[in-house]
Amino acid sequence: MKKNWSAAFQIAAVYVGTVVGAGFATGREIVEFFSRFGFIGFLAILLSGYLLIVLGSKLMRIAAQINAVSYQEFNVHLFGKWAGRGINIIMLFMLLGVSAVMLAGAGAVFEEQIGLSKNLGVFITIFLSFLVMLIGTKGLFAVNSFVVPIMVCFSLMLMSLSIKQTDFVSHLLFVPHTEDSWKSILAPFSYTALNLALAQAVLVPIANEIKDDWTIKWGGILGGAALTVILISSHFTLIMLPNVELYEIPMAIIMKQIAPFFYWIFVLVIYGEIFTSVIGNVFGLDRQLKQFVTVPTFITISAIFIVSYIISLIDYSKLLSNLYPLFGYISLIFFILLWRKPLNNKVNKS
Repeated sequence: MKKNWSAAFQIAAVYVGTVVGAGFATGREIVEFFSRFGFIGFLAILLSGYLLIVLGSKLMRIAAQINAVSYQEFNVHLFGKWAGRGINIIMLFMLLGVSAVMLAGAGAVFEEQIGLSKNLGVFITIFLSFLVMLIGTKGLFAVNSFVVPIMVCFSLMLMSLSIKQTDFVSHLLFVPHTEDSWKSILAPFSYTALNLALAQAVLVPIANEIKDDWTIKWGGILGGAALTVILISSHFTLIMLPNVELYEIPMAIIMKQIAPFFYWIFVLVIYGEIFTSVIGNVFGLDRQLKQFVTVPTFITISAIFIVSYIISLIDYSKLLSNLYPLFGYISLIFFILLWRKPLNNKVNKS
């Protein structure tokens, strides 16, 4: 049996690039699900990492085994014909909500980090996204192959600087009092469910293209392991920032304090992640809407941006802290069915 490690690493890179979106890059998503719970959040990250490894790999292996071309087909396989269609409609609204969060994140970058109007940031992002969507998305997703490694390097650098601080251990072991501490129990499950539910739009067709079970399995394992390392490094950094929940983009605040010479590059990287996330979500929404209505791309994209803009008027941190956990809880049904779905081991391993 020939083991294609190169292809496995490529799948892992796609997996990481898909999950490491704008909420991840800003640090706000990690704060909401994990870091605000202190040491309990760290334990939740370890469990979430295990689930990302096991279920990410399983999702892609099942997709290849059933020859699912799109996540719609995959959901029909998991939920059944009618329930699967219903879930696909829910996915459409989730993608719309995430697009709104991304736009609000772009506005937050302009407002909190650059000192310009939030609306200016949102309108510039919409304008640039509109141009790309109309001209074509060829080559745009290659930006992730450049942006993600830089962001990971910055994340590891900030972690190394954080753990050198004398009070790091006390911050790591500290368990703050929170009124919604019960959410820390659900966090690893809802976080994994949310990210896998949204990532399937990319992971399912990739798995179908590769087909080789060994390659897909190890691609999922390597990708999940890399995401676990990034989560841990980000958490180790975020716990060192006092009142971390007050900031829209906490990772940029920490970079400004610890390594100010890299600050503007890091802000640019965060904006790059947000921009590619907006394009990816709108592209997915446009394709999904085309299944229900036959209208020109210009009209569907315009409608998506108008609705997303209206929702994005809410503050980025409020939007993320309300929508992401909600979507996570909704995605738990997907999580449970994926966990219970048997994997056919009699597959092509050549």
